Amino acid sequence: MSEITPELVRHLGVLARIQLSDDEVGSLTGQLDAIVDNIAKVSEVATPDVVATSHPIPMQNVFRPDEVGDLLTTAQVLQNAPDAADGRFRVTAILGEEQ
Repeated sequence: MSEITPELVRHLGVLARIQLSDDEVGSLTGQLDAIVDNIAKVSEVATPDVVATSHPIPMQNVFRPDEVGDLLTTAQVLQNAPDAADGRFRVTAILGEEQ
Protein backbone atom coordinates (compact mmCIF):
# COMPACT_ATOMS: atom_id res chain seq x y z
CA MET A 1 0.00 0.00 0.00
CA SER A 2 1.42 3.32 -1.06
CA GLU A 3 1.85 5.96 1.62
CA ILE A 4 2.70 8.72 -0.85
CA THR A 5 -0.20 9.96 -2.92
CA PRO A 6 -0.30 12.64 -5.61
CA GLU A 7 -2.40 14.76 -3.26
CA LEU A 8 0.29 14.52 -0.58
CA VAL A 9 2.97 15.50 -3.11
CA ARG A 10 0.90 18.50 -4.21
CA HIS A 11 0.44 19.48 -0.55
CA LEU A 12 4.19 19.18 0.09
CA GLY A 13 4.80 21.32 -3.00
CA VAL A 14 2.49 24.01 -1.61
CA LEU A 15 4.24 23.90 1.78
CA ALA A 16 7.64 24.17 0.07
CA ARG A 17 6.29 26.90 -2.22
CA ILE A 18 7.25 24.87 -5.28
CA GLN A 19 4.91 24.87 -8.25
CA LEU A 20 4.72 21.32 -9.58
CA SER A 21 3.36 20.22 -12.95
CA ASP A 22 1.20 17.09 -13.21
CA ASP A 23 4.18 15.21 -14.72
CA GLU A 24 6.39 16.27 -11.81
CA VAL A 25 3.73 15.21 -9.29
CA GLY A 26 3.51 11.79 -10.94
CA SER A 27 7.27 11.37 -11.03
CA LEU A 28 7.81 12.59 -7.46
CA THR A 29 5.01 10.39 -6.14
CA GLY A 30 6.82 7.27 -7.31
CA GLN A 31 10.25 8.49 -6.19
CA LEU A 32 9.09 9.56 -2.73
CA ASP A 33 7.16 6.30 -2.29
CA ALA A 34 10.33 4.34 -3.10
CA ILE A 35 12.28 6.40 -0.57
CA VAL A 36 9.68 5.78 2.15
CA ASP A 37 9.68 2.04 1.36
CA ASN A 38 13.47 1.86 1.58
CA ILE A 39 13.49 3.72 4.91
CA ALA A 40 10.91 1.23 6.21
CA LYS A 41 13.15 -1.67 5.14
CA VAL A 42 16.12 -0.16 6.97
CA SER A 43 13.96 0.39 10.05
CA GLU A 44 13.03 -3.30 10.03
CA VAL A 45 16.70 -4.31 10.05
CA ALA A 46 17.83 -1.77 12.64
CA THR A 47 17.42 -3.41 16.02
CA PRO A 48 18.72 -2.55 19.50
CA ASP A 49 21.23 -5.40 19.06
CA VAL A 50 22.90 -3.59 16.15
CA VAL A 51 25.35 -0.95 17.32
CA ALA A 52 25.01 2.39 15.54
CA THR A 53 28.06 3.43 13.55
CA SER A 54 29.09 6.65 11.91
CA HIS A 55 31.86 5.00 9.89
CA PRO A 56 32.34 1.39 8.77
CA ILE A 57 36.00 1.31 9.84
CA PRO A 58 37.01 1.98 13.46
CA MET A 59 38.82 5.29 13.56
CA GLN A 60 41.21 6.79 16.07
CA ASN A 61 43.05 10.04 16.49
CA VAL A 62 46.28 9.86 14.49
CA PHE A 63 47.73 13.14 15.70
CA ARG A 64 50.69 13.36 18.03
CA PRO A 65 50.14 14.78 21.52
CA ASP A 66 50.67 18.52 21.88
CA GLU A 67 53.94 19.43 23.49
CA VAL A 68 55.15 22.92 24.40
CA GLY A 69 58.32 23.76 22.50
CA ASP A 70 60.60 26.76 22.25
CA LEU A 71 58.48 29.91 22.13
CA LEU A 72 59.22 33.18 20.38
CA THR A 73 59.13 36.39 22.34
CA THR A 74 56.66 39.09 21.35
CA ALA A 75 59.53 41.17 19.97
CA GLN A 76 60.70 38.27 17.79
CA VAL A 77 57.21 37.69 16.46
CA LEU A 78 56.67 41.35 15.58
CA GLN A 79 60.15 42.13 14.25
CA ASN A 80 59.16 41.64 10.58
CA ALA A 81 55.57 42.87 10.86
CA PRO A 82 54.73 45.70 8.48
CA ASP A 83 52.95 47.52 11.32
CA ALA A 84 52.59 46.78 15.03
CA ALA A 85 51.15 48.58 18.03
CA ASP A 86 50.90 47.67 21.73
CA GLY A 87 52.52 44.26 21.20
CA ARG A 88 50.08 43.24 18.44
CA PHE A 89 49.96 43.11 14.67
CA ARG A 90 48.25 46.21 13.31
CA VAL A 91 46.08 45.67 10.25
CA THR A 92 43.66 47.74 8.22
CA ALA A 93 40.04 47.45 9.32
CA ILE A 94 37.95 45.66 6.73
CA LEU A 95 34.47 45.68 8.24
CA GLY A 96 32.25 48.71 8.44
CA GLU A 97 34.76 51.26 7.17
CA GLU A 98 35.56 52.71 3.79
CA GLN A 99 39.12 52.17 2.61
